[in-house]
Amino acid sequence: MTRCTRLFPCWAVLAIALAWLPAGAEQQPLAASGAGVRSFPAAALRGSVTFVAANKVQLNGQPVRSAPGLRVFDARNHLVMPHTLRGKTYTVHYLTERSTGMLHTVWLLTEAEAARPRAAPGMVVRNFSFESEQPEPAGQR
Repeated sequence: MTRCTRLFPCWAVLAIALAWLPAGAEQQPLAASGAGVRSFPAAALRGSVTFVAANKVQLNGQPVRSAPGLRVFDARNHLVMPHTLRGKTYTVHYLTERSTGMLHTVWLLTEAEAARPRAAPGMVVRNFSFESEQPEPAGQR
């Protein structure tokens, strides 16, 4: 069995090399002061989500099915299993699938993130306003 003795030094060197490598895959936790800033897709909307059952949620008070690949991210951007959130309501940013209307991705927000303005369903977002929408001056009528 000379083959085994030839491979042993190679495996030993590899094991020692891997033991010395730094653990670079570890994520640093977000600072408690909210210094870590998450970025959300431009299409993400703000709302409230209540996790009702395995594939059922209440999105802004309306019953919606969750997509089979629903991803829920907590405040530290870690994946959370939806069944652990059952029965609770959260302020979130979310994405739905266009073709089915199912809830696809959810980000649970911190208080600082929830304080920032964000588009919500039914909200008109534009960078202009019509003259008819302007308030009338107090002296004119």
